[in-house]
Amino acid sequence: MVITHNLGFPRIGAKRELKFALESYWKGESSRDALRAVGAELRARHWQDQAGLDLIPVGDFAFYDQVLDMSFTLGHLPERVRGVKDDVLDTYFRVARGRSAPAADAQAGCTSGVAAGEMTKWFDTNYHYIVPEFTAATDFALDASRLLEQLAEARSQGLNAKPVIIGPVTYLALGKSKDGSDRLALLDRLLPVYSELLNQLAAQGVQWVQIDEPILVTELDERWRHAFEIAYHAFKTAPVKLLLTTYFGDLQDQGYLAAHLPVAGLHLDMVRGRNDLAPLLNLLPSTKILSLGVIDGRNVWKTDLNAVLDWLEPVRDQLGERLWIAPSCSLLHVPVDLDSEQRLDPEVRPWLAFARQKLDELQVLARALNQGRESVRAELDANRAAIDSRRQSARVNDPAIKAALSRIDAQMGQRQSPYAERALKQAERLRLPRFPTTTIGSFPQTPEIRRARQQFRSGAIDEAGYVGFMRGEIARCVREQERLGLDVLVHGEAERNDMVEYFGEQLTGFTFTEFGWVQSYGSRCVKPPILFGDVHRPKPMTVDWITYAQSLTERPMKGMLTGPVTMLNWSFVRDDQPRSVSCRQLALAIREEVLDLERAGVRVIQIDEPALREGLPLRRSQWKGYLDWAIECFRIAANGVSDETQIHTHMCYSEFNDIMASIADLDADVITIETSRSDMELLAAFEHFQYPNAIGPGVYDVHSPNIPSEAQMVELIRKAAERIPPERLWVNPDCGLKTRQWNEVIPALTNMVAAAKTLRAGLG
Repeated sequence: MVITHNLGFPRIGAKRELKFALESYWKGESSRDALRAVGAELRARHWQDQAGLDLIPVGDFAFYDQVLDMSFTLGHLPERVRGVKDDVLDTYFRVARGRSAPAADAQAGCTSGVAAGEMTKWFDTNYHYIVPEFTAATDFALDASRLLEQLAEARSQGLNAKPVIIGPVTYLALGKSKDGSDRLALLDRLLPVYSELLNQLAAQGVQWVQIDEPILVTELDERWRHAFEIAYHAFKTAPVKLLLTTYFGDLQDQGYLAAHLPVAGLHLDMVRGRNDLAPLLNLLPSTKILSLGVIDGRNVWKTDLNAVLDWLEPVRDQLGERLWIAPSCSLLHVPVDLDSEQRLDPEVRPWLAFARQKLDELQVLARALNQGRESVRAELDANRAAIDSRRQSARVNDPAIKAALSRIDAQMGQRQSPYAERALKQAERLRLPRFPTTTIGSFPQTPEIRRARQQFRSGAIDEAGYVGFMRGEIARCVREQERLGLDVLVHGEAERNDMVEYFGEQLTGFTFTEFGWVQSYGSRCVKPPILFGDVHRPKPMTVDWITYAQSLTERPMKGMLTGPVTMLNWSFVRDDQPRSVSCRQLALAIREEVLDLERAGVRVIQIDEPALREGLPLRRSQWKGYLDWAIECFRIAANGVSDETQIHTHMCYSEFNDIMASIADLDADVITIETSRSDMELLAAFEHFQYPNAIGPGVYDVHSPNIPSEAQMVELIRKAAERIPPERLWVNPDCGLKTRQWNEVIPALTNMVAAAKTLRAGLG
């Protein structure tokens, strides 16, 4: 019989219960016990959602992040929190976000917070993890309590549990050396702790442990390959069976290594790594389990079950009971339940599957493999009808939009003059001081703003009432910025629900969910639009809001847009044409908006591309192809303007050092990037790369409630000025302020403006 299992399940809850419980606790409105109770209830519910599978993942639930969970399991805490004597969950939150609940912080003497852990993207997803911090002195000490408690919970429900942990080589690869020491030198200290963990799980009667090693699908040098040999030969005598799990790509030249590691089973991503299958079937020892990820864990489209069975049945015939099937990766990256969606586009809805529906698809495949296709004929026929409906829909393919793509030429991506000439014209027009200050775009989305948006959607207020309310919020935002003394203002984005969804709602080819939330980090959830068809812009999207804001002030007002690459990477994208084609359609739509803003008199336009890097293929050898079309798309969107119009872009929470040349090729006049959590480490690239344009390295970590001092921000910019000429430096937060509160924003920005004035006096 073919075995079914899952690699992980969304942890936030179908109604974002975890988000609200976390934020309630952090505000001091609920107790630690209440938060833990919500976690236990969610785990129990999600295990029941998976109860039809043969093996259920345990340990995939996290209150903030699974990598941070692994750090605590390994006893690997940053030095700055080790001396704090407090509940482990509060210490955990301090590492994640700088603070925990007010009462807990007061009791532990951490009222001013601690430095939050650096955060970056999990491979090529929009999920963020807390980066492990290593030094030559790093040591480890097992604390398996979290995993053992969750295992006991699952056992009490009668479930066949499969603990999930991050493998040792991936854990080291995900971390960062804080002193320049070799991370791999820590492997000998780390492996005994893993062995102890496996022994403790075995003592609880565990048979299978899922050990995730996704870096196997990246390019590894000989030292990192050898680390796999060392690690898994150290586990060879472990009293449990290991399922070594890879995903997000194919193994390619690591296939032989993965097939011959001394583990009981190997999981492969068959959505992104189908090319691995044929060689692995020849390489795999005859005793080893092969788990195939046959359901896409990262997108929302229905699986073509008949097509999967066509290639999967011969594999079943070859492997027999050694074949397991699962989603390609954890279902963390998709919404929980399509059945929650009652207002979704009725034509598009039958084409979709969320986490619960994907597990249903998995079980249909298992029954077809175990009992024959006729046993699930009705399900297979319904699936075929949905697949055919999508392929034949006139809303998916628009000949006029495809014709517009054919008219793109190289000139559309070129500015009129080089940056040095443009900069002089922009300086003359804008007349900004040295170290100009600005923000990234959004200001706090207050309960009143969210309530007005909901009332408008429900019909409780009409359009005039809604526009009037939002204009009032924009006016407030402009007044506050003028009072603070910021140099380039923003309108605050009060009218926007999300930086991608807001634009997608005004473009063709998109549809939207009510409850399609996925976790981005901690309590932060996003609701990605579903890009199902060809894209164009029927009318202007932001011009009225921006020109109203500009009418309230003499200072420059930035137009705020989301770039085409980020629109693509932060949506659930159609899989029936190359991503580059969809991105070019988006680029043309954003280009029209940029030109309309310029015609309306807006002379500073920011086109955000925070997701540029996360679209990179995981193998460096494939980067160029992606970057070529991604950079082209940004330039198509941005570069139709005159020299006097200043184009900004923004990027955050990714490592950019290795693509600085491509970022320079964007040819944005000003780029703002996240650097505060890394203490300006991201600027190390500028020691070897002469970035030609202006740059605003973020001096204020907006994802922590900590309020930075003037001195801290001055020091960060001084570090930046060691690498970048001061005349090309801007002063700004590292991201938008949407998730913060006004009582946090005002003092932080007050200090930021004061820091800029100090810098003008000292470095100006």
